[in-house]
Amino acid sequence: MRAITRVLQRASGETHCRIYGAFQDITERKQAEQRIEWRTQELSRTNDELKLALESLRQAQRQLVESEKMAALGGLVAGIAHEISTPLGVGVTAASVLEDETSRLVSLHRQGQMKKSDLEQYILVSEQSSRMVLSNLERAAGLIRSFKQVAVDQSNEGRRRFNMRSYLNETLTSLTPSLRKAKVGYAIECADELEIESDPGALSQIITNLVVNALMHAFDEQPAGVIRIGVRSAGDWLELEFSDDGKGMSADILPRIFDPFFTTKRGAGGSGLGLHIVYNLVIQTLKGDIVCHSQPGQGTTFVIRWPLGAGNGSVLPGSRGSESP
Repeated sequence: MRAITRVLQRASGETHCRIYGAFQDITERKQAEQRIEWRTQELSRTNDELKLALESLRQAQRQLVESEKMAALGGLVAGIAHEISTPLGVGVTAASVLEDETSRLVSLHRQGQMKKSDLEQYILVSEQSSRMVLSNLERAAGLIRSFKQVAVDQSNEGRRRFNMRSYLNETLTSLTPSLRKAKVGYAIECADELEIESDPGALSQIITNLVVNALMHAFDEQPAGVIRIGVRSAGDWLELEFSDDGKGMSADILPRIFDPFFTTKRGAGGSGLGLHIVYNLVIQTLKGDIVCHSQPGQGTTFVIRWPLGAGNGSVLPGSRGSESP
C-alpha cells in the first residue's frame, strides 16, 4: 500500500489545501477469490455428479433386487413343475394302463370271448392302478398345499393376544398321533402366564413344520427321542428354542436347510419346503430371525427370535415345564 500527499496551490502561490490518498494492488486477492469461486463451482459440479451416481447406484440396486426376486420366482416355478410332474406322471401312466385294460376287457366282452381269468386280471390291474392314481394325486395335492404356504399368506389369522404355553400345548396335542407313532416325546418350558400379541397361525405352522422335520430327519435312525421347546421373553423380544436329541446334521448340509426344495429325503416324501416355509414365516410374518445349530450325533437346535413391541408380552411368576406322557 502506498500513501500520497499532494499540496494544491493557487496561481499566486498561496497554499490552499492538502490532499491525502492511498492505493493498494489487489490483483492477488482478486485472483484468489476467482480461484475460490472456480473451486466452489467445481465442488458443486462434483456434488451433482455424485448425486447422479448415487441415484444410478440405487436404481441399479433396485433392479438387482427385482432381478433376484424374478430369478427366485423362476426357480420356484421350475421346482414346482419338477416336483408335481413326478406324481402326476405316475398317475397318468396308471390311468393309461387302466384305460387300456378296460378297453381290452370291453372288446372281449363284445366279442363273447371274455373268460373268468380275463375278469380276474382286470380286477387286479384296476385295483393296483386305482391305488396308484389316488396315492399320487394325494401326493400332488400335498405338494400344492406346501407351495401355497411358501407365499406366506399373512391374512389368514392375523395378530391377536393369546397364552403362549396353552397355544404350544394345543399345537403339539394335534401332533400327538405322529409323535406317538415315532415314539418321540416332548417337553415345554414356558411361563404359565406368558401372554403375547403375535400371529398364532404363523406360530402353529412353524412348530408343526419343525416337528415334522424332526420326525422325518432327526429320528429316522433311532427308536425314540425327545423334542424340547423353550420360550422366554427378553425385553421387547420373544425367544423360542426348538431342540431335539436326534442324529444331528453334518456341516455340508446345515447351510442349505432353509433353501427351497433342498431335502435329503427326496424318495421318502420330502419336498424340501418345510424349513423354507418356517424361514419365510419367521422373517416375513413375524419380522424376526432364525438360526440353527447342529452337529452329527448331538441333535439339532433352532433358535427363533421376534419382536413383540411395547406391552405385547409379559412374564409372570410360576414358570414350569410340561412333558408329554
